Amino acid sequence: MNSKVTGMKTWSKLAKNKRRPSEYEIVTTNLQTRHRHRDQAYELSPAPDLSMNEWYRKYVFDSPLQHDDWEEFRDPDALIYRVYTRNQDAQEEFIDGVLSEHNEIGHDQDLQPEWLTVLEEMYTPRRYLQTALQMSAAYILQVAPASTITACAGFQEGDEFRWLQRVAYRTRELQMTHPERGFSKNERDHWENSPAFQGLRELMEKVLIAYDWGENFVASNLVAKVAADETLRELADVARSFRDPLLASLAENQLRDSDRSRRWSAELVKFCTDAKSENKTAIKGWIEAWTPLAKDAITAYCLALPAGEIAAKSAISRMEAFHRSLEI
Repeated sequence: MNSKVTGMKTWSKLAKNKRRPSEYEIVTTNLQTRHRHRDQAYELSPAPDLSMNEWYRKYVFDSPLQHDDWEEFRDPDALIYRVYTRNQDAQEEFIDGVLSEHNEIGHDQDLQPEWLTVLEEMYTPRRYLQTALQMSAAYILQVAPASTITACAGFQEGDEFRWLQRVAYRTRELQMTHPERGFSKNERDHWENSPAFQGLRELMEKVLIAYDWGENFVASNLVAKVAADETLRELADVARSFRDPLLASLAENQLRDSDRSRRWSAELVKFCTDAKSENKTAIKGWIEAWTPLAKDAITAYCLALPAGEIAAKSAISRMEAFHRSLEI
């Protein structure tokens, strides 16, 4: 008997869409194998008793955050590696140009002593904060239950590393221009001991040990990162009043990356809550649990800025507005 085998026109996972898959869908969806077997997320011997499998089972499969098919999540920006690197390369060229222009006019030499103190105590130590934000994004990348979520977290980790490097770069520039100051010498001490940073440090350290993937996503992307970004926004506003357009430009560019993080994070919340009402309860509960720490962190940081209490209230207000926009 003759039989004719008809080949599929696309991947089986995407066939139901009744259309040609986009480049984003082809290179981003259904790339993980960890969710195929509950007891053997990592198909290594000896499974399922392998500690990695036990970890994934406890903190991912048994998370209060549940969905029948995580791979259906889509990044609202449909971002892929080729586009991400092209876009960020353009942004890096822009930043290089801004730095060069300010170097040519002797920008750092003209900074006021009072503002140099703020930079030394409130800006250059933020490379430690950036490290913590990068580590948090890396954890989501490692344990996320779908490759589409992994991709978003991976690009976010790249963003955090980008700004870690830029803060370090600016630290060295300021140290070279003002060697009598504590630039490149005292940042760790400020991070570990300055009252301004202790709220952010406590917040990030606790985020990094929130192992449940759902809670970690909420604590990191919906609370801690938002709090950190809003303190940066306030620092940028102070920079303008001290005639430091360079820091303001760097912050504005960094916040572009943060806006993308908020877009995919908000979309993931909608994806979860549309599927299961229980997810709304879980996410709301986590936000409520982590927000007091975030408010304390924002307040401690902003009170050390010249704008003080007004800056703290403004930053907290924007964080709360973002939470309301999630409609949970």
